Amino acid sequence: MLFRSPGERFPADGEVLIGESQADESMLTGESMPVPKQPGDGVTGGAINGDGSLELRVRAVGAQSVLSHIIALVQDAQAAKAPVQRLVDRVAAVFVPVVLLIAMATLGVWWQLGAPIETALLNAVSVLVIACPCALGLATPTAIMSGTGVAARHGILIKDPVALEMAHRADTVAFDKTGTLTEGHPRLRLIEVAEGVDELATLQAAAALQSQSTHPLALAVIEAAQAQGLRVQADGARDVQAVPGRGLSGRVAGAWLALGSLRWMRELTISSPLLLDRGAVLEQQGGTVSVLASGSGEGVWTPLALLVFGDEAKAGASVALEQLREQGLRLRMVSGDSRGAALAMGHLLGLRADQGEVLAEVLPGDKAQAIEALREGGRHTVVMVGDGVNDAPALAAADVGIAMSHSRGGGSDVAMHAAGITLMRGDVALVGAALDISRRTVVKIRQNLFWAFAYNTAGIPLAALGFLSPVVAGAAMALSSVCVVTNALLLRRWQPPMR
Repeated sequence: MLFRSPGERFPADGEVLIGESQADESMLTGESMPVPKQPGDGVTGGAINGDGSLELRVRAVGAQSVLSHIIALVQDAQAAKAPVQRLVDRVAAVFVPVVLLIAMATLGVWWQLGAPIETALLNAVSVLVIACPCALGLATPTAIMSGTGVAARHGILIKDPVALEMAHRADTVAFDKTGTLTEGHPRLRLIEVAEGVDELATLQAAAALQSQSTHPLALAVIEAAQAQGLRVQADGARDVQAVPGRGLSGRVAGAWLALGSLRWMRELTISSPLLLDRGAVLEQQGGTVSVLASGSGEGVWTPLALLVFGDEAKAGASVALEQLREQGLRLRMVSGDSRGAALAMGHLLGLRADQGEVLAEVLPGDKAQAIEALREGGRHTVVMVGDGVNDAPALAAADVGIAMSHSRGGGSDVAMHAAGITLMRGDVALVGAALDISRRTVVKIRQNLFWAFAYNTAGIPLAALGFLSPVVAGAAMALSSVCVVTNALLLRRWQPPMR
């Protein structure tokens, strides 16, 4: 147990047991607004407690904490080589022998022209000094260190320099819907039961069946049941089996129940499809519909109730999407929800369904195939943005994967490991900011490489012709390195684009 007074810094990751307060997590997420904390919420080591006293249970310390994990990822990204750096290494492998040959030729030519051996040696040494590839070696790593460092301060964790370099080429951005473009906290809006079925009993059975699930829709059902004063037992269901992308089934109070999507129910043997037809109408109106059905020993299922869920678009998501479109990027929303629900949310977000910007009813296992289709054989560079376990295959399949975390502690660890970039808060505008810092970092790398080669290209002939002494050549070489480092450090002044 741990007790934190107002204004104190949390020394470790933990969970709030008693008390309510706010936490300043700006050092981790870049967001200056305090995050409310109440019993059950997680806190991160390094954040600062607000005006309330909290009693915590420690969850992780030392190298296992979120802050240590972030530091390790940033250090790995800064130490790794980007593809352009490997190209520079190959160029340097040729450049150095060529410079040695030029220096030897300078020595020989000056000596053959009758110059004293001291003059010939000084000119040859000047060639070696001015051609020292220090600036060439500093050009890429200094820009990467500056870019990843300033991005981390604003809540953009870049753990893969390949992703940093690839992101600037992106022309297509695909988004998961739930939890990425929406709040990811759907609520149970409506229950329609079959004739003769008790609504509260149905809600309690559905909550019991999903009591062990962490799916957003399951949490919405449990929350609705608790709001009605119903008791939800964690062990209320037996023999629960999950069907990925469809739903789950199990035994509640001795009866076999199945709860899942309309699409799954149509795949089963249904005794009466009338309730399913009503569900299709509700889906077309923009609701996310699940069906609760009871099973018989003959494999025939009888629909008991329709559970209609609704979610809210994230604040500022539509503005952020429009800004990405203004930059010439193709936008896609890839959702496993019904077409009606996806189209309704796409309309709220300003997506153009008539132009193919809304992809609905995409199962988790098919999202990676959807990303491959968007790439069109390599003609497009695709960025995938997601936050859940079901997004991990698509994040890995995309040219650049961006995993999104959020203040309520969400954001799957699997998704974060599959992605090259992690957004430490659930702000859709950070996607554009991540692409922007990638572009600016690549520009700095190219500028640094240009100046490094320019110094060498201009300096070597001057040194070979005897216009530069070793002292002047050394000063010029040092100046080139200073210019490269200074240019890279200008990235530290970067700020995310304003909305």
